[in-house]
Formats: sequence, structure tokens, C-alpha cells
Amino acid sequence: MRAMTWPALLSALAAFLIASLVTPTVGQDKSGTLRFGVGPLQPTPTETKKAYEPFFAYLAKQLNRDFDLVATTDWAGISVALANRQVDLAWMGPWGYILAHDDSDVRAIATAKYDGKPIYHAIVVCRPGAVKGWPDGAKGKRVSFADVGSTSGWLIPTAWFRTKGINPKEYFNYSDGATHAANEISVVSGQVDCATDFDRNRNAMIESGKIDRSATEVIWQSDPLPNDAIAVPKDFDPALAERIQRILVAITDAQAKTILPTHYTGFVAADHGSYKMIEDAGVLVGRIKKK
Repeated sequence: MRAMTWPALLSALAAFLIASLVTPTVGQDKSGTLRFGVGPLQPTPTETKKAYEPFFAYLAKQLNRDFDLVATTDWAGISVALANRQVDLAWMGPWGYILAHDDSDVRAIATAKYDGKPIYHAIVVCRPGAVKGWPDGAKGKRVSFADVGSTSGWLIPTAWFRTKGINPKEYFNYSDGATHAANEISVVSGQVDCATDFDRNRNAMIESGKIDRSATEVIWQSDPLPNDAIAVPKDFDPALAERIQRILVAITDAQAKTILPTHYTGFVAADHGSYKMIEDAGVLVGRIKKK
């Protein structure tokens, strides 16, 4: 047998290493278990998983696939999970989607509809009568923002303050990192004077009896924001992504009542452009760079 020359050996070794690094497109295995993830859309991961499992079970059944479901404790967590391929498909907040897209080019395929609309609002709530005028009346007061992966609880109010030339960390007795539910409870209990939230969460907590409507007042509301994104990794099987999108968009109001949490009424098709205003806000606050 003829001895292999050194250049030939290097070429063969390189070819072997490249081949060993090639992995199949995510979702390409037609029989494998799909890994689903969902952000903290309920007060606890246990409650979130219970509320959203019927939807993911329905989706998996339509695809004739088994599934695993994980619910994260914060909005940044679901973003990291999708960006790092720890999940194959995620139900995530708009800002979490943008962060994951910026990190690894994940792509949105659908936007959730809530009460028939694919939009919601960021809000700031305060103890009734605690603040006269926003934001001037809250200067120096205890204000709690949500975790930095939250669209409505951190990104949008932070971007709004940036347009006013205000640094919230210096303007208020500032804290962040809380869940939306914890923010509402903190205002009700008097631990803070004001806190960020989103209208859907406040309404849900009022409907469930967790807080009384009169216990907090909304003193600021954002422009309409795109609702939660359903997103997949960059290398997710395109045909499967398109099939999932069709399944989601086809969900009727009647079906939504049986498989989705209260008030969610289905989905509309989406792409990255659907979340441009969120991306612009991320650039404004300096968390991502304009591409």
C-alpha cells in the first residue's frame, strides 16, 4: 500500500472533521420528538405549562409527533433556549424573539391573536393617587421594571424614556428583574409606587381575582405592539415551518377556546418584518446593533 503524503493526510483529516460537524436540519427527522418552549406568560412556570400544554399537544398531534414542553422563569430564558437550539419552536415575547434573532437568526412564523387582534400594549401602573402626572410626578419614587428580556416590562418603557432624554435608573428609585405578576402585586402591597406591566396580564390578573381593578391605576400606555411570536431556529426544516404556520393560521375561534388560554383566539402569519418596531426599540436602547 502506498503511504499517504502529508498534504493528502491533512486533506483527508479536514474532510473527516467537516463531515463530523454536519448536522441534519432541525425538524428534519420526521419521527423525532419536537422540543417546545414557552416564556413566562403565567405567574409561575407550572401555571404556564398547564395553560399552554393543550395548544402544544394539539400542534404535535397535527404533525404526528411526540413533544416535550418547557416553561421558562423569565423572558430572557426562552430567548436563550431558542438561540442555543435547546428548543425547536418557541412561544416567546417580541423582544425575546428579536434578541434570539440578533444572536442566531431565528425566524418568526406566526403572531398570536388576543381578543381577535395581533397587538397589545405596555403599561405602567401605580398605586391610586400616588403619582400626579407621568413621569414628572413619579421622579424619585420606587419604580419596578420587569426583567430585561421583557418587551412591555423593560424594553418599550426604557425606549420611551430614551426619547425623553431620561435615564430611568437615575430618575427613579429603580429596580428591575421582576415578573409581571410580581410587579402588579408589589404595587398593590405598597412595596413599590409604580411598576411596568402589559395590558393583557393586568386584565388576566383582575379576571382571575389575583388583584382588584381599583388596587392599581394605569398612568401610561404604549403604542400598539405586535403580540407574542411563534419562532423557530434558523436551520429549522423550511417545509415543516411552513406546515406549522398553516396549522396555526387555520385555528378557528371555536378551536382556540379549547386549546388556547382565555382570550387567545388564534394566529396570523408573521415574519421578521412583523417585529421591526421592537427591533428599532432594541437599537435605540443600545442592546442590539442595526443590521
